[in-house]
Amino acid sequence: MTMTSRERILTTLSHKEPDRVPLILNPTMHPARDLDIPLREYFKSPELVAQGLITSREKFGTDAYIGFHYTPVEYEAFGGNVIFRDDGPPNSGRPVINTGEIIDNLQVPNIHETPCLQMVLDMIRILKATSPDDAPIFGVALSPLSLPVMQMGFEDYIKLIYTDEIRFQKLIAANSRFFLGWATAQIEAGADGIIYYDPVSSPTIIPHELYRKTGLKIAQNLIPQVPGPVVSAFASARVLPIIDDVLTTGTIGVAVWAGGNEDLNEIKVKCSGKLTIIGNLNGIEMRHWTREQVFSIVKRTIRSLALGGGFIMSDNHGEIPLQVPDEVLYAIRDATREYGGYPISV
Repeated sequence: MTMTSRERILTTLSHKEPDRVPLILNPTMHPARDLDIPLREYFKSPELVAQGLITSREKFGTDAYIGFHYTPVEYEAFGGNVIFRDDGPPNSGRPVINTGEIIDNLQVPNIHETPCLQMVLDMIRILKATSPDDAPIFGVALSPLSLPVMQMGFEDYIKLIYTDEIRFQKLIAANSRFFLGWATAQIEAGADGIIYYDPVSSPTIIPHELYRKTGLKIAQNLIPQVPGPVVSAFASARVLPIIDDVLTTGTIGVAVWAGGNEDLNEIKVKCSGKLTIIGNLNGIEMRHWTREQVFSIVKRTIRSLALGGGFIMSDNHGEIPLQVPDEVLYAIRDATREYGGYPISV
């Protein structure tokens, strides 16, 4: 029996086998290209982004909506200046925290009085009201440990972590209050769950022992307080060495990037029956994939991760580059449907 997208996602998250492997793709910029609208104009319109998400789902057959405008929207809420460009995602501008005194007096933005946050909440409300199907909506919130990379700049933030424990904890406390308010507001606006983006916690960025003293404790404290299910993502950074710790945070899924140094089969063994795996397609490399390559990679990924459920096909970062052709995304859709039917036989 063919399942709806919601049934397919919920069955997968409960570690049972749905009718086929679910697919989530998030080509955030492709709808603006199709409409011939500058990215700055597109991303500032809740109506356009909501319609773009609906159009992308119809084109590429994805099973969920990612209620997302652009990554630095939370930095913008703290007073940052977002830099828009024509050929890629918006980036954060100059740091908004450049002295210790600013941390001492940091004010958490009022979610309901901050225009850029209201823009995202309006988009989620529109999407909830107008989407023609039951596909779940996931909101996005940066972890308190990862947001300071944009608030302070990478170098100054890493120095703070190692040299000023008191101000580091003040910054984490402020960002934790913001995270809970922001995640809760998205759930109240209509999101079915939250994606907890935390790349700084990856061993790609900080040592494992430092993660256990910082990012792990923060996640263990905050994730259970979110009034909805939470999926953890590390933005194409390594995750295998910390999966045993991630299991203790209360998250229900983990986005992985098993590149050259990590083994998909080992990830499957660690997560089986405990965490739904999301991934593992390389968003950068897929710019040049042929249809034949897509079918080979998708088949191999399904063979490693899909048995027994608990796997969602997706990219490895959470955002598809604008330079990825539609033909590649169509091929991912088609290959997932060809090889991803349960029971898996590839």
